[in-house]
Amino acid sequence: MPVITFKGLKKSYGPVEVIHDIDLVMEDNAFTVFVGPSGCGKSTTLRMVAGLESVTAGQILMDGKEISHLEPIDRDIAMVFQDYALYPHMNVEKNMSFGLRLAKYPKAEISKRVNSVADMLGLKPLLHRKPGQLSGGQRQRVAMGRALVRDSSTLLMDEPLSNLDAKLRVQMRAELAIMREKIDKNIIYVTHDQVEAMTLGDRIVVMQDGYIQQHGTPQQLFETPANKFVAGFMGMPPMNFMDAMLVEESGSLMANGEGFSFQLNTLKNKHHLPASGEVILGIRPSALTPALAGDGSIENTLTLPIKICEYAGALSVLISEIKGSRVSIEVDSKNNFKAGDNIKFSVKPSDVYVFDRNTELAIY
Repeated sequence: MPVITFKGLKKSYGPVEVIHDIDLVMEDNAFTVFVGPSGCGKSTTLRMVAGLESVTAGQILMDGKEISHLEPIDRDIAMVFQDYALYPHMNVEKNMSFGLRLAKYPKAEISKRVNSVADMLGLKPLLHRKPGQLSGGQRQRVAMGRALVRDSSTLLMDEPLSNLDAKLRVQMRAELAIMREKIDKNIIYVTHDQVEAMTLGDRIVVMQDGYIQQHGTPQQLFETPANKFVAGFMGMPPMNFMDAMLVEESGSLMANGEGFSFQLNTLKNKHHLPASGEVILGIRPSALTPALAGDGSIENTLTLPIKICEYAGALSVLISEIKGSRVSIEVDSKNNFKAGDNIKFSVKPSDVYVFDRNTELAIY
């Protein structure tokens, strides 16, 4: 499969630049997910790869060959759209084979490809049904099948699960993961859902306001976010943030804030700390655990008033506040906490993230 490369990629609409000088290499045979909030430029970037949007500046390369100027049909790319885009008067078989018939492939080859892909996607019993007789999940599988029968080297997917209900999204996500194991293709997938990004992607590209904030594996982005935006975007419930001031106390680096004083003895690059001492601390909801009476371990503690308890089965999410900022804590529902409780929580120093308050860059 070809290596896809962006070099100085830009996109403008009139005087407004929406994609800013992107450099990126997408590895051979990788499932790359572009994720970010609405309007961040991820779909525009995908459409430039497909040839549906022109490139204002920079290059898109496939194995070193520039494709920016090529027509969509000449790019060896297939695309799955958000709204399925199926022909309502054609049955599943004809929808899937439409592109091949248009390109005048032999009937035997068309039948072979359609049946092979239909078998992989569980569509064989549905080949003679029309889109109006299918569920949302079945229609999405047909849209994927239509793209797969083209046997292009690269498959583009623009928020393909966004029109499905929550239960069906989870089911289709699993089916996508299974399908991924059966095909050798570059897949570029766009979503605003970070859970989809984390569970599907080999590599994730996090975008904000037309810039790439970070690119890496799901584990890298979750464990070592480059900045506050990535830290807050990756993970559910999202990371908690608290303002603090850094001070030296008895040879230890401390972060003091509203109602807490945390030791940061695991911070390595202390020479990167801001001169002002102003930082933002980040703590994931799962890192806050109820402090046990008599526990002598060296951990930071924080007492929080519980405002809301959101029961979600085995786990509950407790909602509190620090200086007007919301704090979420993920706990075992067996703890049976309730609104009005004041609970003492502990967090390991290694689970406290530190960000420069001015640049919002992570400090490790």
